[in-house]
Amino acid sequence: MTKYQAGGPRRPYEIALLVIAVAAAGLNLRTAITSLPPLFPDLQTRLHLSSATLSLLAATPVICFGVVSAFTAWLNRRYGEEMILLVALILLTAGLLLRGVAPGVMLFPGTVLAASAIAVLNVLLSSMAKRRWPERAGLLIGIYLTTLSAGAILSSLLSVPLYDSSGSVQLALGVWAVPAALAVLLWLPQLRYRTVGLAPAAADGTAAPARAGVKVYRYALTWQVTAFMGLQSLLYYAALSWLPTIFQDRGDSPVTAGNLLALMGVGNLATSLIVPVLAHRSPSQRGLVVPSLIGTAAGLAGSLWAPLGSAPFWVLVLGVSQGSCLGLAIFFMLARAPDAGVAASLSAFSQSVGYLAASAGPLEVGLLHSATGSWNIPVALLLVLCAAELATGLLAGRPLVLPAATPPRAPGARNTTRVSETG
Repeated sequence: MTKYQAGGPRRPYEIALLVIAVAAAGLNLRTAITSLPPLFPDLQTRLHLSSATLSLLAATPVICFGVVSAFTAWLNRRYGEEMILLVALILLTAGLLLRGVAPGVMLFPGTVLAASAIAVLNVLLSSMAKRRWPERAGLLIGIYLTTLSAGAILSSLLSVPLYDSSGSVQLALGVWAVPAALAVLLWLPQLRYRTVGLAPAAADGTAAPARAGVKVYRYALTWQVTAFMGLQSLLYYAALSWLPTIFQDRGDSPVTAGNLLALMGVGNLATSLIVPVLAHRSPSQRGLVVPSLIGTAAGLAGSLWAPLGSAPFWVLVLGVSQGSCLGLAIFFMLARAPDAGVAASLSAFSQSVGYLAASAGPLEVGLLHSATGSWNIPVALLLVLCAAELATGLLAGRPLVLPAATPPRAPGARNTTRVSETG
């Protein structure tokens, strides 16, 4: 096992392998999810699913994110990021295969397994970036968010054509196991950098003993980052799950609705690389929060109430803005943490609580639509939540940092750590 390296990879081939592995993992972070909504009407017909069951299917990935994220920091401390990420990629491949082989029986179990694996990847890829390449953490996050967006685009764009050309739900769902299996192979070289139970490196580059963890939930800053993460996820997955149905209800064909969802992914792609890099260059990110939330609200409103012919413009605005919000949410988990250990704890807590709260989004939007027969009230609710996300983003974007992990205190010693300013 390679010693912990404080400065990250130094040789060009090490950097190249790390970037390729992270990019391959990122490509698979949304394919299991974004491949479903364009097929919802067909799945409902072919598999005899009720509207309530379809709403639960839309919410299932986000629920899994919330539940599984809570255990990820513990898994990291016990087995190390590189090993856990490899296992997560293997489980993701298995989940996609299962629901592709037998969608009638394994649609929900396969989705649960795949989403649980994605939850682990969501948490640990960002903390690994801070540990392995701290001076370029923003760039590495941008790379995996960019490939994440590319995967979302491909799965949204190809799901309906694959189904229409083959008439096979199995093919349309199972094909996404192929890039997941490739990511497993590309991740194998990273096992040589595995670290278990190590604190950030000492000045001489050797691994320091593990230190007592920070109870991140005690700090208001943690809850601000968590609220931003949760609201961003709620808005994203509500739009991801129901935009194709909204456009079909407004008169678009299933193929056009899937293409519009892919266009939202193009918007995500446009900002997923640049926003983390811009955020990394400034102690405060509040200047990025405001336009991101204004654009999110405008895109949601335009998608429902603007003329249908202008839908591509509003969907692109929505995608650009939501991609920016996602980049900020992931970056906050690193920037508000003093080291990789605290970053893993903050990421796990924020994503666990945030995704559990966000799981209400797809479910509630679907149920509100079923109850009212209209999309007006569900989208109006999402606009209110945009305002709440703006408020939490202004707080989370301040240049503050949680305290570092400290050695175990002697009995009776006072704890004098506090949230500190950066920059």
